[in-house]
Amino acid sequence: MPDTVRKLRYFFSSQEFSDGLRTTLAVLVPGLGLGLLGQLTAGVTMSIGALCVSFTDTPGPPVHKRNAGLAAVALAGLMAVVTGFLQPYSWLLGLVVVAVSFWFTMLLVYGNRAGAVGTAGLLVLILMLDKPLPPERVFSYAGLIVAGGLWYLALALLLNRLRPYRVAQQALGDAVLAVAEFLRLKADFYRPGTDHLDADYRRLVAQQVRVSEKQDVVRELLFKTRQLVSESTGTGRRLVLTFVDLVDLYEQVTISSYDYAALHQRFEASGVLAAVATEVDALAAELERVGFAIQGNHAYRPRPTADPLAGLEQLKARIDALESASAGPAGAGSVLPLRKVLVNLRNLALRLQGIQGYFGAEAAAIVGQRAELELDRFVAHQQFTVRQLTSQLTLRSGIFRHAMRMLIASLIGFIITETLPGHHSYWVLMTITYMLKPAFSLTKQRNGQRVLGTLLGGVLGALVLWLIPDRLVLLALMVGFMVVSFSFVRINYLVTVTFMTPFVLILFSFLGRGYVRVVQDRIFDTVLGCAIAFAVSYWLFPRWESEQLQDFLRPVLRANLRYLRTLQQALLGSPVAVLDYKLARKEVYVSSANLGAAFQRMLSEPRAKQRHPAEVHEFVVLNHILSANVAAITSALLAGETTPGISATGLKNLRQAQQQLQRGLLRLGEPETEEAVTPPAPTAGQDEQLGEQLEFIQKVSGDIGRITEAVAV
Repeated sequence: MPDTVRKLRYFFSSQEFSDGLRTTLAVLVPGLGLGLLGQLTAGVTMSIGALCVSFTDTPGPPVHKRNAGLAAVALAGLMAVVTGFLQPYSWLLGLVVVAVSFWFTMLLVYGNRAGAVGTAGLLVLILMLDKPLPPERVFSYAGLIVAGGLWYLALALLLNRLRPYRVAQQALGDAVLAVAEFLRLKADFYRPGTDHLDADYRRLVAQQVRVSEKQDVVRELLFKTRQLVSESTGTGRRLVLTFVDLVDLYEQVTISSYDYAALHQRFEASGVLAAVATEVDALAAELERVGFAIQGNHAYRPRPTADPLAGLEQLKARIDALESASAGPAGAGSVLPLRKVLVNLRNLALRLQGIQGYFGAEAAAIVGQRAELELDRFVAHQQFTVRQLTSQLTLRSGIFRHAMRMLIASLIGFIITETLPGHHSYWVLMTITYMLKPAFSLTKQRNGQRVLGTLLGGVLGALVLWLIPDRLVLLALMVGFMVVSFSFVRINYLVTVTFMTPFVLILFSFLGRGYVRVVQDRIFDTVLGCAIAFAVSYWLFPRWESEQLQDFLRPVLRANLRYLRTLQQALLGSPVAVLDYKLARKEVYVSSANLGAAFQRMLSEPRAKQRHPAEVHEFVVLNHILSANVAAITSALLAGETTPGISATGLKNLRQAQQQLQRGLLRLGEPETEEAVTPPAPTAGQDEQLGEQLEFIQKVSGDIGRITEAVAV
């Protein structure tokens, strides 16, 4: 029950729910308003225009949303005119469908938002296939489409102007909650009875992918929106600084990587690991409260009993007691791994308190004391050139392959539906457009969800229309279905389809269409469209994830090589800029998340198409362990918690680790890069623990190099 309440709080304060409400309002108002004036058909046309432009309203800077929205409005209006005049010429219309399917899909070269602009234009074309218009009505119809798109854009920009921080708050809160969930998954490694560490690591890697996605959204919103960064009231800076500290806290979570099997073997019987899991859960719960406060835009109030440092003192007492119970000199050092865990948890608690400080009485003073940050270097800046597009017109490009599949699938769908009796073409082609994804695993997943959701939604819609004759009640239900459907687009596609189907059926009933025939047609059209999308994705120009793994392995090896060189530089006493370290850290996080996502997609593909799944999983886990250990040493050096110094043996281990990663890159076909210039000799001091850590880093790097050779075959 508490978990259900927590998920409901998360949903109703989320950006997805806000977006669902906004889209519902934008789509509903034109239809209802003009419908009350006796112009329901015109209102529905405006609603279509609003719906098409809503596709471009994904999280990001307002200026990007505005530009994409205007492009979608112009493209939707153009496609309405072209389709309207070509309606009498079936073969010409088919050529346009094929050409538009290809070129609008190629817009993905410029990013997902540009791809959404193409989807908006393609949807207008598809929806008009079964709507012949006399020539004198074409421009008025296109005008209504444009008016609907402009209405949506005006509403979205107005809401952003009225609440300029709201989207950033929701995105930041979402990122905080993702890190809290990552921390909660880390607690699973300490729970008694944990004997499926591989499964724990897979869940952790999957959450790492989500954390990376959430953080990328926040970077786009904060670091590319100058108003939020430089706002004189401090609200924008508070958001930026909270995010910067959140990434540091996330680093503290990731560096807590140990030999969990050995920990359980040695300490599970004492009960101390269960206490560690409890403390980690408590930290995650308090971080989650911060996330809810940011996301919901309300004051953060820590629980009176939520003092993480007090809980850690109790944990320290248990570790001390366990150490005292150990006999002999060997026993005195047996709790060292537990002390490392304790130190990490204490650092984590202090970083959490730092974030909490931004929301207390002294928040303004704390924000004002923080130094200015160079933020532009953390985000990529999109360029739009013809060269970017033409350079992708090759089968080596995944986007080009996807565009060719879309072209052929649309052609097949158009030909089949033109030969079938009745009106099927627009729904079949719309299904193909939504189901066909660049990766086969995503197409497969979406197909299953679409068919199941259509069946469930069809039954739900038919029952609602059969049992409820009152049109006002039906209208209220339709609005509710719309909100749920639009809210879950980015969360759970099965829920979206399940609730979209009854919403469409109720709408058709208002337009005078019999719902039984509509249900039958929609199920048939959906299954046909999904079958075409699935077959094309499997048989035409497939590029399986296993064939692209090297494209994900290389950035990971490069990022860790840069990480190791940064560590070497710090240990040798050379100055390391904190910003450069954070950029290197971001590169490790992003490349690791991309590899994890590719690995998850590969596991969803046919088993015969998978290559080295066990080795890739091991690589992902070892990469996590390596980056955690490098970050643990480097962050402590930069924070002044330890002093620079490395022995000859330690330096040798560190350089061997770099050589092993470099050999892995060479094995993957990447030329050798020049090693960073460092002083020729090691420094004098190095403690024994650091030596053991560097030896472990060298061993893990060797294992990564060995696996890279196996995967590269």
